[in-house]
Amino acid sequence: MIKQQPTPVILLSILLWSLLSGTFTAKAEPLDRIIAIVEDDVILERELQKEMTGIIQRIAASKSQMPPEQILRKQVLEKLIIDKLQRQMAERAGITVSEDMLNNSAADIAQRNNMNLEQFRAELEKQGIPYKSFLDNMRDEIAINQLRGREIGGRIKVTDQEVEHYMETQGKVGDESVQYHLGHILIALKEGASPADIQNAQRKADDLVAKLRAGGDFAQTAISNSDDGNALKGGDLGWRTLSTLPTLFTEGVSKMKTGDIADPIRSPSGFHIIKMLELKGGIGDHFITKTKVRHILIKTNELVDDAEAKKRLLGLKARILDGDDFANLARSHSDDKGSAIKGGSLDWVSPGDLVKPFEEAMSRLEIKQISDPVQTQFGWHLIQVMDRENKDNSAEYKKNLVRDAIRKRKIEEETELWIRRLRDEAYVEINPGNL
Repeated sequence: MIKQQPTPVILLSILLWSLLSGTFTAKAEPLDRIIAIVEDDVILERELQKEMTGIIQRIAASKSQMPPEQILRKQVLEKLIIDKLQRQMAERAGITVSEDMLNNSAADIAQRNNMNLEQFRAELEKQGIPYKSFLDNMRDEIAINQLRGREIGGRIKVTDQEVEHYMETQGKVGDESVQYHLGHILIALKEGASPADIQNAQRKADDLVAKLRAGGDFAQTAISNSDDGNALKGGDLGWRTLSTLPTLFTEGVSKMKTGDIADPIRSPSGFHIIKMLELKGGIGDHFITKTKVRHILIKTNELVDDAEAKKRLLGLKARILDGDDFANLARSHSDDKGSAIKGGSLDWVSPGDLVKPFEEAMSRLEIKQISDPVQTQFGWHLIQVMDRENKDNSAEYKKNLVRDAIRKRKIEEETELWIRRLRDEAYVEINPGNL
């Protein structure tokens, strides 16, 4: 593929590279050496060393065999190149991450770790991770995820026919209770690869499978050889259900036992090697609580402020408790015209159907009980629960699982191709003397 010509900024970077790498007489500190030029930017030795340190710590913690330093440097550098290309593309697309978004994400991570933000920050510092570095990395991750959502997510559609086809051809969706912990190695092929390139990749994949079946360490082999984004995690794909796997894996994986290594699988991205690390299973029936509910809504405006809206609803509540009919008052007073004509009825609702403040207030009510005024973004509500029932939602739940899983699988497959294309079409120059 023909590479695009360097821009003036790139040419300036090349001149800088020459100066720093010794082509001219200027000297530079080792950590300031330019390792690679990536479009209009560069990767310095200090960036590579910082990333290397983190990866080495993770490999050591996982007790995997450490690959040779030269191979690890090459893999880590490739990861940095891919990340930098995505950040550059996000910047060109005008994607920004606000401070509020960043702080909310950090608080969410802290909460998932059962800490408040200050405790989480202290824990990071205790582990030698500066909080600013953590935020910078998270900012990049959020921007890249938004970029991928814009470039890929919007194009992904899952039809009812695809869900039905999966359920018909892949067996009962109850089989989704079985989860697979997989290892993955990708021997990548560029778009338009020649027959010789394909043959060489096939030979390499076959050789790796033979070595792995003879007892080779999968994680170390993945770190040293895989072109997949999970390579530096030892190729660990984590726990997956059958429908979250790429389509070309599903038939083979469903027949594998723990420890099995599949023959290389060909895809447009290259050759895939899969190992079954672990298996587990089991979800049963899925029940949800459905609620039959009705409400009266008073919207706020220039004439009706929050206090007035609450006052009106409290007056209506008093009338209902004195014997007036809720439905008649809803027809006369509710600003939700769609439900007002039905006496305020929203009929049967499932968890997640209604906005959070409404649903939380509704869940606290006994049957026939009437709430105090509840505020949502739509205004102020008077809520009454008419009935509740526990319903077996297994069929719909499993359909939704499959739909979500098919979407994730499509996004994963498309992302892999998109990243490979982004890398192939980018202007990247690596100084071979630094690897």
